[in-house]
Amino acid sequence: MLLDATESQLVLVDFQAKLMPAIHDGAAVLTNARRLAQAAQLLDVPVWGTEQNPTRLGPNDADLRALCRKTLPKMHFSAAPDGLAALLRPPARPPAGNARSLPKHLQKTAQSEPERPSIVLAGCEAHVCLLQTALELIEDEFEVWVVTDACGSRTERNRDAAYDRLAGAGAELVTTEMVCFEWLRSCEHPAFKDVLALVK
Repeated sequence: MLLDATESQLVLVDFQAKLMPAIHDGAAVLTNARRLAQAAQLLDVPVWGTEQNPTRLGPNDADLRALCRKTLPKMHFSAAPDGLAALLRPPARPPAGNARSLPKHLQKTAQSEPERPSIVLAGCEAHVCLLQTALELIEDEFEVWVVTDACGSRTERNRDAAYDRLAGAGAELVTTEMVCFEWLRSCEHPAFKDVLALVK
């Protein structure tokens, strides 16, 4: 099973400036998150962000925040209880037209935005906020793809334990380059050169 850009959404979990210096290999994790977000922009993949207790931990990295459609503040460790699933699932639109004046066969049916069930997740800390968000999205029947080189924790042991648990729960573990090239699918894609420049 390959990722499809038209069915994907990118969620960037808690890349907060006050937190990143404490993350093991934090600079590389942040660089890969920026690459993912830039590739998503080039390929029309929606990008969402979350910030854990932003009044105390501050905002996300400014470059990442600028690439997000919306950044969701949260107090739960998982972003699901604070409204992430509602952002990821477009609401159904009410039927168009005047239902009283038109026969049923002429009424327009409600069109909702296309479903994007593949959620690509990157973030910190891998064993807390990212893990809990991923597990709740899996319970909510999303396909979850965790970008391992764009996730981090304060210790490698915690980060790696999160990956073991996520894989056991059904999340796909991928890397930044896997995501970018699966979204592209072909070297003939119009955005190929721009995305290639990001990963080189």
